[in-house]
Amino acid sequence: MSIRGSLQATEKSPLVRQASSRSKGNTYRKTAVTVGILFIIGTVAGIFSGVLTAPILDAPNYLNEVSANESQLVLGALLVLVMGFPLAMIPVVMFPIFRKYNEPLALGAVVFRGVLEAMAYILMVLCWLVLIPLSQEFVSAGAQDAAYLQLLGGMLTDGVYWINHILALVFTIGAAMLYWLFWKTKLIPRWLALWGFFGAILYFAAPIANMLDPARLPLTLGVKWGYLMIPLAIQEMVFALWLIVKGFDGTAVTALFTPQQ
Repeated sequence: MSIRGSLQATEKSPLVRQASSRSKGNTYRKTAVTVGILFIIGTVAGIFSGVLTAPILDAPNYLNEVSANESQLVLGALLVLVMGFPLAMIPVVMFPIFRKYNEPLALGAVVFRGVLEAMAYILMVLCWLVLIPLSQEFVSAGAQDAAYLQLLGGMLTDGVYWINHILALVFTIGAAMLYWLFWKTKLIPRWLALWGFFGAILYFAAPIANMLDPARLPLTLGVKWGYLMIPLAIQEMVFALWLIVKGFDGTAVTALFTPQQ
């Protein structure tokens, strides 16, 4: 290369780097908005699912209620999937960024907050859907068969109860990994990341305490041990809005993707 060509390349390189930096900034701004929207979709779908299914599944004669409200239960089950899959995609979307700091921990978040959480949601939905044909048989069965079918129904609802607790444990392990990564990478304000991390620890304690409680209370916000889940529930909505409005810290993104000398 000639001396003139070398000088031109030297002059252009800052412009090229600046354009590349802008391109990365736009890309990760979109990533932040995507993650925020996924959080909101998952949360809203989960709320509507609970509104639809709780009156049916919590009723004393729940098999009769399932048989009479089949479409409502199916819609509630579909909303669980609408909740689960967006939430499971969050660590997947964040993986290309987090792997720059700690790939094993980023992969752990994908496994716990992604794969295992999605599997728990699928198992829960399958238990609900199996209740539909079971409830139809129950309504038309005689007294002897009805008792047997009620026993099977109880096993399925008990299965959902315990799956919900395992889901909470898996969810909070993944959440703790995510918020630790957010704290270390400084992509979001540290107060927000620490709020999420310590909220995940409190949330983790809720299913354990509830599993050991002989009262066998539902694991939900506002019911005894469920109060421990409230800090993280609030944090995740604040976090989602922050990502949509503010995005990631530009300096932190640049530092992650700047080659170490």
